[in-house]
Amino acid sequence: MNHWIILPILLPAVMAPILVLAARHDLVLARVLSMAAAVLMLVLAAALLVSASVQPPQMYALGDWPAPFGIVLVLDRLSALMLVLAALLSLIVLLYALGGWDGRGRHFHALWQFQLMGINGAFLTGDFFNLFVFFEVLLIASYGLMVHGGGALRVRAGVQYVVVNLVGSSLFLIAVGLIYSVTGTLNMADLAGRVVEVADGDRAILHTGALLLLMVFGIKAALVPVHFWLPGTYGNAAAPVAALFAIMTKVGAYSILRLFPLAFGEGAGLSSGLAVPWLLPAALLTLALGMIGVLAARSLTQLASFAVIGSMGTLMTAVGLFSPQATSAALYYLLHSTLAAAVLFLIAGEVSVRRACGDRLAPGEGFADRGLLAAFFFVAAIALCGMPPLSGFLGKLMILDSARGASNAVWIWAVILVSSLLCIIGFGRAGSTVFWKTDPAAPALAVDVPGSRRRPVLPLVSIGTLLAALVLLTAFAGPLMGWIEQAATQIYQPERYIDAVMGEAGGYE
Repeated sequence: MNHWIILPILLPAVMAPILVLAARHDLVLARVLSMAAAVLMLVLAAALLVSASVQPPQMYALGDWPAPFGIVLVLDRLSALMLVLAALLSLIVLLYALGGWDGRGRHFHALWQFQLMGINGAFLTGDFFNLFVFFEVLLIASYGLMVHGGGALRVRAGVQYVVVNLVGSSLFLIAVGLIYSVTGTLNMADLAGRVVEVADGDRAILHTGALLLLMVFGIKAALVPVHFWLPGTYGNAAAPVAALFAIMTKVGAYSILRLFPLAFGEGAGLSSGLAVPWLLPAALLTLALGMIGVLAARSLTQLASFAVIGSMGTLMTAVGLFSPQATSAALYYLLHSTLAAAVLFLIAGEVSVRRACGDRLAPGEGFADRGLLAAFFFVAAIALCGMPPLSGFLGKLMILDSARGASNAVWIWAVILVSSLLCIIGFGRAGSTVFWKTDPAAPALAVDVPGSRRRPVLPLVSIGTLLAALVLLTAFAGPLMGWIEQAATQIYQPERYIDAVMGEAGGYE
C-alpha cells in the first residue's frame, strides 16, 4: 500500500488542532503554520499526481482491514487532479487572506485546515459512508468560515446554508440506506460489482437510492432546482472564503463522475445510464438561469455568484454526456472555472474595501488601484465568459465539440452560445459601471481615494497569481489535455478501479 495517500487528510487534521492550541492568540504564528501547511500540501498533492500518472489506481486500507469491510482510500488520476487543484487554490487564496481578512474573526486558519481535510477526504474516499462523513466535515468548517467576521446578513446566509445542507445530509443517509438494503455494501468498487446482481424486484429501490444521491450531489453542485442557496451564501461570505468555496461545488461534480460511470455505467445492465435523463436537462437550465442572474446582478459579488452557477451548468452539461471525450472537456473546464470564479470573488473583495458604495454596480468616486483592478477584472471577464484566447474559450469549444454526436446537440449548442452572449453583456455592463463611470457627488472613503494610503499588496499578488494560472492553463492546454484524456479514459474503465480495491492490485485475492 502507498501510505502517502492518507497524508492529504492527515496533514490538515493534525495542523488544525495545533493552530487552535498553540496559535489561537498569536496571529503571526498561525499565519506561518498555515502557510507552511499549504505549501507542504501542494508539494504532497503534486507528488501524488506524479504517482497516479505512472501507476494504476492505488488503494490504502486503514488499519489494514480488507475491502469492502474496512475504510479505504483510492488514488487515481481523477482524485489526484482534484487534490492538486484544491491545494493550489488554497495556497493562493490563503495568501490573499493574509492581507488582513484572516484577522477579522477567531480560528480562521484552523477552520481553513478542517475545510481542506473535508475536501481532500471527499476526493480520496472509496466508500459512501466516509463520503458522508467528509461532507459533514465540510459543512461544519464551511459554516465557521461563512460567518467569519460576523454580521447579521452573514449569519442569516450561514443559517440558510446549514439548513439546506442538513436536508441534503438527511437525503444522503436515506439514499445510502436504500442502496445498502439491496446490495449489502457501501464500498464503491464493491457496489459496482453487485449492481448487476440486484433482483428485478429490488431494482426500483436501488434506482431510488441512486437518484437521491444524484440529488444530494446536485445540491453540492448548485444545480437547478436546488441551486438557490448559493447566491446568498457566496455573496455574503468574506472574499477569500467565497474564493475557496469555488471548489466546493466541484465536489458535487466529482462525486457524480466518481459514482455513476463506476456503478451505473455500461456494465450495470438494467441500471446503466441512470443519471442521463435527469442530469443534462438540469445542467442546461442551470446554465441558462445562472447567466440570466449575471445580467440581473446588482453587485460584483452577486455577479460572481451567478457566474459560478452558470459555469456549473456548463460543466455539468459536459458531465451529463457521460463519454470520455465529454468528460475530458469537463475536467479541463472544471480547472478553468474554479480558478476563474475564485479570482472574480477576490477582485470583488478588493473593490468593496476601496469604494464607499462597496462593490455595488453603481457609479462612484475614484478609488485606489482602480486601473490595476480594472485590468484584472477585464482578464477575469474574458476567462469566465469563454472568450478567446483564454482557457474558458478552449473549454467551451471542447464541450461543444464533444456534444456534436448527442441527440440533443442543437439544444446544447444553443444554450451554451446564447448564455455566453448574456454573460458578455452582463460582465460588460458591470465592468463599465464600476471602473469607468464616476459620480462626483458620491462619497469616497478618505483612505481609499487615489493618492491616499495604499491597501496591502498581498491580495493583489494573489489575484495576479490566479490570473497567471489561467494564462498557463491556456498556454499548456495541449499537454494538459493529453493527461486529462487519460484520466477520462480511466474513469470509463471501472475494472481498473475495482481491481485496485477488490482484486490483486489491492493486495487481496
